[in-house]
Amino acid sequence: MGPDEKPGLPASPGAHASAEADEDVEGAESDAPAELEIRDFIVSTGQHLIRVDKVLSDLVPEFSRNYLQQLQAAGAVAINGREVVKPSAKVSAGDSLRIEMRPTQQSQAFKAEDLPIDVVYEDEHLLVVNKPAGLVVHPAAGNWSGTLLNALLGRDEQAKALPRAGIVHRLDKDTSGLMVVARSRLAMDALVRMIAAREVSRQYLAIGLRPWVGMGTRHVNAPIGRDPRNRLRMAVVDLDRHPGKTAQTDIDLLENGPDGCLVRCTLHTGRTHQIRVHMASINHPLLADALYGGAGIDAIARQALHAFRLSFAHPVTGEALVFHSELPADMRAALDFWGLRYNAAQGTSA
Repeated sequence: MGPDEKPGLPASPGAHASAEADEDVEGAESDAPAELEIRDFIVSTGQHLIRVDKVLSDLVPEFSRNYLQQLQAAGAVAINGREVVKPSAKVSAGDSLRIEMRPTQQSQAFKAEDLPIDVVYEDEHLLVVNKPAGLVVHPAAGNWSGTLLNALLGRDEQAKALPRAGIVHRLDKDTSGLMVVARSRLAMDALVRMIAAREVSRQYLAIGLRPWVGMGTRHVNAPIGRDPRNRLRMAVVDLDRHPGKTAQTDIDLLENGPDGCLVRCTLHTGRTHQIRVHMASINHPLLADALYGGAGIDAIARQALHAFRLSFAHPVTGEALVFHSELPADMRAALDFWGLRYNAAQGTSA
């Protein structure tokens, strides 16, 4: 979300980040030139029968291979005057290779925008934000603007010097709650290491379908990977048969009812859609989470998942920091609809 967001996070202007902590932050992308530029090359004998995208990445090393592939897909690459859109196409020695260095949607996505951010805490090294449901964390296909990343760039000059504007973990568009964002490279590198070492505690409140049965605490230790039957989803997978990564979530029952249950989820890993997949795997898909089988009610129009508690040692000062976020109005309305109760002390009594 970090475990509850899709993969594929390009880097913002600035140096590349260190090794990523988990599924929370992935990928890298260089900035594109602001204006159209044409570059011509002659393929050497050493590049004979090599994929065109590999040749381009060698010839134009200041831009990422991903960005160059985007240009090729947009028709900006030609071999001997003929447009070539497949990155797997191979070149021959002596071929004339031309590339138009056009801006792409993705390369132009990292722009400052004046958007409101609910800041819970801020100092010179980091800030903690309370993300509302509906806000996309970073630009991606279908959401090239209006994201938290754009807002961070518009709010803080320091963000422009950091990979991904300081984002070190993320939440789904329709998951609400707390996120920590770095404001300095020192803090960013430290937070990435801390998340990898599981030194950042993240707890969520979730409403699951169906009444809870059995013991009040479940320790779900089930690997997660791409669903082999539906590539748009994640799923619990058998690592002997399908690619995936180990994933662990502790789930505590807070309130039970005839239609559903309110639970507290504590992450020990940060896989894509981890809570949503693990809740569905124990027959309690999240309320209104259509992707994983959760039926909806009128009171809430998005998956009932809220990152309500975040705690960690300050990456620079070492100070113990603990933050809480109130349950959003739509989740409270859903609890009321089902006759379930919640108070802040109930959620934090771990």
